[in-house]
Amino acid sequence: MDYTRFEKARIIGARALQISMGAPSTLAKIPTEVVDPVEISMLEFKEDAIPITVKRK
Repeated sequence: MDYTRFEKARIIGARALQISMGAPSTLAKIPTEVVDPVEISMLEFKEDAIPITVKRK
């Protein structure tokens, strides 16, 4: 599914908030130098591993 830039920002931001609050990552391997929740959520987005969907009207 192609997301608009606004949907992408919302998905990454919401997932970063979840990760910063202690939610486990859905990726098997995260590089050890990556500790920022936004970077982790961007990696998850690139791998299509974020458990968030978009409902459109």
